[in-house]
Amino acid sequence: MHKGYKFRIYPNEEQRILFDKTFGCVRFIYNQMLSDKITHYKLTGEMLYCYPSQYKAEYPWLKEVDSLALVGAYNALDSAYRNFFNGKSVGFPKFKSKKNSQNTYTTNCVNRNIRIEGKHIVLPKAGKVRITQHRSIPFGYKLKSVTVSQSPSGKYYAAILFEYPGFPKNYSVVSMEASKHESISCCFLVISE
Repeated sequence: MHKGYKFRIYPNEEQRILFDKTFGCVRFIYNQMLSDKITHYKLTGEMLYCYPSQYKAEYPWLKEVDSLALVGAYNALDSAYRNFFNGKSVGFPKFKSKKNSQNTYTTNCVNRNIRIEGKHIVLPKAGKVRITQHRSIPFGYKLKSVTVSQSPSGKYYAAILFEYPGFPKNYSVVSMEASKHESISCCFLVISE
């Protein structure tokens, strides 16, 4: 099961520049891959399979930003393509405009590259960014991804997706028992199918 929390973040000047670069690179790679897919399809009638890593040799400035953010753009385009070709009631993928698109990117947690440390969130390439965490995260929640966004007023936010253990839908809680023995507290959940 998944649960998301959205917190305000306060990047310093260097981090703001990095976030702006990342927003631009994500938009660029999405548009470039879409353009290449359209051109290839018109020429051959077949779908082109391209990945963000293929563009880094031609555009070396793509190496300056988080690579998982670029993979997120690839996943968004791939999902839009699949939805269109599978007959869902959505249109053909559209190019992202600098003026009309929201400044946002999503990066995934791999080997604890994203974590919350006190009053900071550690993000790839950006390092520690100050965060206002107005809700505590329950114990046992596992961080999966973070979406960094900028509002039109210039404020930055981090939407953090967590995975937490849950019971399968065909189970129900029958009773809950608590016991305390010396200094050890236990809680037992009795479930049935």
